Amino acid sequence: MSIEIDDDYRPSDGEPFMNERQTEYFRRKLKQWRDDILRESRETLQHLQDDSSNHPDLVDRASSESDRSIELRARDRQRKLISKIDSALKRIDDGSYGYCEATGEPIALKRLDARPTATLSVEAQERHERREKVYRDD
Repeated sequence: MSIEIDDDYRPSDGEPFMNERQTEYFRRKLKQWRDDILRESRETLQHLQDDSSNHPDLVDRASSESDRSIELRARDRQRKLISKIDSALKRIDDGSYGYCEATGEPIALKRLDARPTATLSVEAQERHERREKVYRDD
C-alpha cells in the first residue's frame, strides 16, 4: 500500500526517521531513477542498431567505434547501478533502508537524498575508503 505524498515533499530531520512518507519518497525516487536508466538504455540500443553502418573512411570508422565503446561502458556502469537500485528497493521492503550496514546507525537524510543507494554513513564510508587506500595494491 502506497501513501500519498506531495510532489514538493522533501524528508526532514524534524520527523521520525524512515517513516512511511520518507520510505515512500525514496521508493519513488529510486523507481524513477531506474526507469530513466532503462529508458536511456533502450534509446542507446536503438541508436547503436541504427548506427551500425560500415564507414568507408578509416577515421570515421575509428571515431564511430570509439563512441560505441564509450557508450557501452556507460551502459555497463548503469547496469551495475540498476543492481544497486534494486538492492535499495529490497532494503526499503525489509525495513533496513536508511541504516548504515557497518554501524546500524541512521544514514543522514541529505546523504540519502543525494545518493539514494548509499549503504554506509559518511563516517563509515570515509573509514572504508581510508582502509581501501591503505591496503590497495599500487
